Amino acid sequence: MSRLLIVVDRAADWAPYYPSDDVLTFDQYLQFTAPANSRVRVINLCQSARYLSQGYYCSLLAEARGHHVVPSVMTLNDLSRKGLFSLQLEALDASVLGWLDAAVGGENGGKDKTLRVRTFFGQVEHPELKPVARALFERFPCPVLEVVFRYRKQWQIDSLKPAAPSDLTEHEQDVFASALDRFSSMIWRKPRTRRRYRFDLAMLVNPEEALPPSDEAALTRFERAGRKLGINVERITRRDYLRLPEYDGLFIRETTAIDHHTYRFARKAEAEGLVVIDDPVSILRCTNKVFLADLLKNNRVPTPKTLILSKDQKEVVAQVINELGLPAVIKIPDGAFSRGVIKVKDENELRAGLKDLFRQSALVLAQEYLYTEYDWRIGVLGGRAIYACKYMMVKGHWQIYQHGSAQVESGDFETLPTYEVPRKVIQAALNATRLIGDGLYGVDIKQSGNRVAVIEVNDNPSMDSGVEDKFLGGELYTLVMQEFLSRMEAKRRG
Repeated sequence: MSRLLIVVDRAADWAPYYPSDDVLTFDQYLQFTAPANSRVRVINLCQSARYLSQGYYCSLLAEARGHHVVPSVMTLNDLSRKGLFSLQLEALDASVLGWLDAAVGGENGGKDKTLRVRTFFGQVEHPELKPVARALFERFPCPVLEVVFRYRKQWQIDSLKPAAPSDLTEHEQDVFASALDRFSSMIWRKPRTRRRYRFDLAMLVNPEEALPPSDEAALTRFERAGRKLGINVERITRRDYLRLPEYDGLFIRETTAIDHHTYRFARKAEAEGLVVIDDPVSILRCTNKVFLADLLKNNRVPTPKTLILSKDQKEVVAQVINELGLPAVIKIPDGAFSRGVIKVKDENELRAGLKDLFRQSALVLAQEYLYTEYDWRIGVLGGRAIYACKYMMVKGHWQIYQHGSAQVESGDFETLPTYEVPRKVIQAALNATRLIGDGLYGVDIKQSGNRVAVIEVNDNPSMDSGVEDKFLGGELYTLVMQEFLSRMEAKRRG
């Protein structure tokens, strides 16, 4: 069961808004006891956020009680330290800067002037400022923020402070009520049908992604498997960042990266106490091949011979030739689906390839070239292998994907039961993933005779209908949902 509470200093502070049983005074919240095994979200609307004020104690008590509160104590502390939010705005869209100039009297009128704006749950009246409001709320989640922009040679944020509903004008009260309604639809609307389920699982997808980790049919099968287990699986997109506290878990089915909203979703979901796959640590460890190569090497997991090259390093070409030989493979640390990976056959190709990749990254990986007709992909979940595929190379190409100008080609595949996979391959996959975590991973492995070499560990492995599920069918999706179920039950038990 989930409960939303809105805490104000006095009942009169809520007078301009619709009455609701979810609104408590600070004194009432002091006496509040939540039912066992319930999830409580608190929106702290107390007037003062100063240290040791009622607003401060509201957030402090909420965290002590295991309630998910906005704003958190950390946010209140951060807002009291000016150095954390004196952000330079020159990198923002030109429309933002143009609006700020116009709002204070033209392009030259902005000098040494200030502008005060209030944001409401990351929403703002002025369309031009929406990226700023959203970014500030993601960094400092606070119901109402008063933002002061100041122009000193360039626009910057001069101050940020929480504001209370009692501070708002009548017009701002309407904007605030609308933003609050959007932020948590549970206040005035009837509970949605998904509340009939034991747990709610958000599945992050990108409908526009060209090569998503799961196709439409697979996403539907995840939803169906979840419902059979009492889990409502609801697809969300990057626009639903602020809704994460509504759920018990987050399943990322969009290609992940560190400098990307998928990582921010994982971080926020974990901070809110959700069960998360892919968790942020796994994303961090898997998406950067430099980190992964060093981790595997230092823990004696078999890999191709690998060099980590720096753009400032001398004689990198000679080092690759002398230590790896040619042909060799060079790659940027954060490529996916065979992108950013180059096979070089001679010294000229090596020089040109390194020059190109060093434009994208300060470090580049070089690996010995191991020819195989296929790569093993071992799917590992919670420390056990759940599926196995052979991904064949594209005909006439050395990779399982070939990126052309118009489309991406992929090779054939063969899906096998894990018990038919050579034991050395399974063990290498398990040894590699133990270094990462206990999430869902796809381990790419080359096998040449008795030699087994881990190429990489993917934190967001492909699970497509008719491919990875070719042997297990619907049972593969049930295994994933069962893992979520057991983890969410453990979370609820405390």
